[in-house]
Amino acid sequence: MSCLYLFFEYIRPQAIWSVFDSYPYWARTFVLLAFIGWLSQEKKQLVWNKLTSGIFLFLFLIILSSFFAYWPQFSWEGFMGFFNWVVVYFVLTQTITSRKQFITILIIFLLASLKLSQYGARTLALRGFAFADWGLAGPQGFFQNPGELAIQMLVFAPMALFFTIGIKTYLKRWQVWLLHSMPITAILTVLGTNTRGGQLALAVQVLALIAMTKHRIRTFILIGLIGVIGFALLPDQQKARFEDIGSDDTSIQRLLYWKHGWQMIKDHPWLGVGYNNFRPYYSSYCLDDIVLNKLGDHSELPHNIFIQVGTDAGFSGLSVFVFLIAASFFMMHHIGKEARKADDDFLMYMTKGMNLALIGFVVAGQFVTVTYYPFFWIHLSLVTSIMTFNQNETTAPMVRGVPLSTPSDSFGHSPEKRYVRS
Repeated sequence: MSCLYLFFEYIRPQAIWSVFDSYPYWARTFVLLAFIGWLSQEKKQLVWNKLTSGIFLFLFLIILSSFFAYWPQFSWEGFMGFFNWVVVYFVLTQTITSRKQFITILIIFLLASLKLSQYGARTLALRGFAFADWGLAGPQGFFQNPGELAIQMLVFAPMALFFTIGIKTYLKRWQVWLLHSMPITAILTVLGTNTRGGQLALAVQVLALIAMTKHRIRTFILIGLIGVIGFALLPDQQKARFEDIGSDDTSIQRLLYWKHGWQMIKDHPWLGVGYNNFRPYYSSYCLDDIVLNKLGDHSELPHNIFIQVGTDAGFSGLSVFVFLIAASFFMMHHIGKEARKADDDFLMYMTKGMNLALIGFVVAGQFVTVTYYPFFWIHLSLVTSIMTFNQNETTAPMVRGVPLSTPSDSFGHSPEKRYVRS
């Protein structure tokens, strides 16, 4: 049921085939069925860690903020937009507790993202890598906007890259090259979206990737040359958009959102102006600072994940949100170091991919309003699942120093050092 949830959330067959479109609650249904299945297990493991506590504390603050909001009706209208992710996180982390289950759900995630990246790369190629005013757009749903599509590709690319590196000892050379098409098509899609925030986040990810490698100078020179060539191939219109950063109307409007959003947080430090209240508050008190003609008298969202959280739940919520980001990053870093000592290549490389994906989300999130989109909450679900199966394997019963719970074909170690079957 958890796998079916992820399939309907990311592949979205309901947007492809009309036979599924008649029922709008596929994803919620499968989450509910997964939860019922977990409850029905006689011996179930309750997974709870610092991330889980942080998410439920954040939920508590959002509820408080909704009660004391300037316009509570807007808070309760949008409440399910966040609460759904709390439910999804809890269900996925309770049902994905083994390495095999994690790999299964990860493959579904990668294949769903590959579907998007193939579409994006093909569309970009068919238009001759030329500039388009709106850029690439995804299917109806969370990835329809070019900015959101770019973030999904930023999350997908490093996870796909390090997944391939982590299992390459099990593959033939042509299979490795074939799997490397995943991050390549993802990068092309980011370029095709024409989103400056997404492309900037991609550049930051590349620099972080260089910092992770042993041969930093050689890698920096190689990637630098590729970057120079790639920039030279960018359409003139896209280069002009980077030159206009800070001076065009879109940039000016976002700077105004950030300025007034920060003031809202300072004026309402405990719980902000209210969950989902930024837009009516800005439209009511900052109307003179709407410079985009297309908006009229209505504000957009703040186009920044930290401003969004701060105005929704004050410094209280913002502190918890930053904690969730930092904790997930350092937990993956710690598990990666332990996996290296244990010669667990798959786990070591996956933790690197997860952290690079998080960096991409955070950097791109400075320019779009995506706090309550699946990117971060699914990321936390996968991080918790990695922590759970790693802990289960570490504390499993031992026979001659070998854990019984890890079969030989679950990418636990390199082929020379795989765990034996129980």
